[in-house]
Amino acid sequence: MAAAGGSSKSTAQKAPTSPKSTTKFKPRRSKNQNKHLTKQLISLLTSATSAAHSFLNQNDLLLLPSQSLTLEYLLSSIPFSSPPISLPSESFFYRFLSSASDFDPRWCQIFRMSKQTFSNLLAVLSPSLLSFLPPSIPPDSAIAATLFRLSHGASYESVARRFGLDSPAAACLAFYSVCKTVNEKLGDLVNFGRDLERLVVGFEWISLPNCCGVLGFGKFGVDSEVLGKNGSLLVQALVDSEGRFLDISAGWPCTMKPESIFSQTKLYSRVEGSNELLNGSCYQLSESSSIPQYILGDSCFPLLPWLLTPFIRSNEVDSFGSADREFNAAHNRAMGLVGNAFGRVKARWQLLGRRWKEDCVEFFPYVIVMGCLLHNFLIKYSEPLPEESVGRILREEELPIFEGEADERGERNRYALAKYLSRVSMRR
Repeated sequence: MAAAGGSSKSTAQKAPTSPKSTTKFKPRRSKNQNKHLTKQLISLLTSATSAAHSFLNQNDLLLLPSQSLTLEYLLSSIPFSSPPISLPSESFFYRFLSSASDFDPRWCQIFRMSKQTFSNLLAVLSPSLLSFLPPSIPPDSAIAATLFRLSHGASYESVARRFGLDSPAAACLAFYSVCKTVNEKLGDLVNFGRDLERLVVGFEWISLPNCCGVLGFGKFGVDSEVLGKNGSLLVQALVDSEGRFLDISAGWPCTMKPESIFSQTKLYSRVEGSNELLNGSCYQLSESSSIPQYILGDSCFPLLPWLLTPFIRSNEVDSFGSADREFNAAHNRAMGLVGNAFGRVKARWQLLGRRWKEDCVEFFPYVIVMGCLLHNFLIKYSEPLPEESVGRILREEELPIFEGEADERGERNRYALAKYLSRVSMRR
């Protein structure tokens, strides 16, 4: 027996010698070869870029705005030196005017309105714009450039190139000049105190007697350290049965409670303070009950004699009676009018659906109001509304439910209307 560490053969086998590798190493390219290939690649990319520029120049009147803006963005983001995007010497707008017929569908695609309505808007705004704008910016170009930016969220650089303006600064001047003029000249399109009888008749068609409007909030995103990660501006709005804005109060930070916003608005002071509005005759609901003029408001508002909010369960055990359910169902349908109005504004004016930077927040409320006024202007001239609403009203999970005391007269008015709606429902 061999001693430990003796001369017995080891079980380990010597690894076989590997055969010589047959793989041939490719020689490295020289620096000159790499430079040559880089030049070839850049040459190809330059040719492709030039072709894209040429395509854009020749077809800008045929492309949809979203298509031309996407192509412009891609060309401007090419990571190597390339010629700046240029368009034909005559502006896109004037070439469009000379080629488009009165009923060309491109009017609505580009400016969100027909040629006739554009002409009506031009007639209203032009006299004031002449005092705001330098001679180098004609009113029609300024209005067209503003509508294009508002409709498609185009940058000032893109707007300046397309509408023959000298610089992005000129495009910015045109935009805010038109914004100021719209707010001044179209402001009378938002007038809650006018033609209340028409409002009442409109809501009677949806079984809400003596109702004069629906009150809610819209939400517009901003990037702001003060307002938080998901910061926004709130816009309180009253709308009629056709989705027309009757009252707008814009620019409130999302950190404020809705009831605090509401109590500081002109609408509140005109009804609650001066008794200027909603002081018309009562509507006889039955032999024993009647209801004064009122508006409907979401659950974030206080219940008042003239502002009827939905019934809220105090706990999960409580259940609604039939009258309460009928009222809440009718109320919910009516509140959809506010959500649809804001949704259509954002669908038509895509600039308002985007988050705004903090350094522009000061001007954002005026742009929002401009969008709402133009919305009313287009309803006035029977322009078709966007088919689908991309926005929605802020519901209870997004805005806190009002937790203060309910007004006794408000409770009586709401219950009387609830009983009326229940009887109407039973007769159907």
